[in-house]
Amino acid sequence: MINNNTKKRIFTSIILFSLVLLSIKYNYILTYILIIFGILSLLEFLQINSKIFSNIIYKYFINAFFTVYLIIFCIFIFYCSNILQLKIIIFLLLFGCIASDVGGFIVGKTFKGPKLTKISPNKTYSGAIGSFLFTFLILSIFIFIFKAKFSYNVVILSFFTSLSCQIGDLFFSFLKRKAQIKDTGNFLPGHGGILDRVDGILFGVPVGFITLALTY
Repeated sequence: MINNNTKKRIFTSIILFSLVLLSIKYNYILTYILIIFGILSLLEFLQINSKIFSNIIYKYFINAFFTVYLIIFCIFIFYCSNILQLKIIIFLLLFGCIASDVGGFIVGKTFKGPKLTKISPNKTYSGAIGSFLFTFLILSIFIFIFKAKFSYNVVILSFFTSLSCQIGDLFFSFLKRKAQIKDTGNFLPGHGGILDRVDGILFGVPVGFITLALTY
């Protein structure tokens, strides 16, 4: 029997995935998404940071750093969306990050096993392996479709993309643990806040892009 929270999670996931598909075709939808998600992510981060640091200097420095990083990230995505080849790469990496998240959740829940770290009690070694495998599967399929051949470089790309996604997830889990909160917000029913969903993407897409540029 599916509980109410899982139903909300599935419903929200369908909506988010639909928005991703629409943003592939329509750049103006992607622009709105970047603005809305960027602002909400920043507000969530500021709220978390205010609960962690009491030192004003530390607080403002970290807030400024994250704000600049978020602006650069959004501008980079927007710029790439206007060049077809770069747009394909960005969404390829985005789907790779989504696959990492889904793979970690499904495999981790199915096989369970030893915990990966105390930072996030729900993370397991089986889930970490599942993240790598799902990312590898998705990236392999898409790269084969576009290049009509398999390249072993996809193993490297999958590894660093998924690894950076998991590091991003653990990093924000660490911040939430320090702030003594479960979710970064409640904007997304069943998922929590915006940062709960894009934490891995904020790390995975840039690292994946750099890896792709160096290996292909």
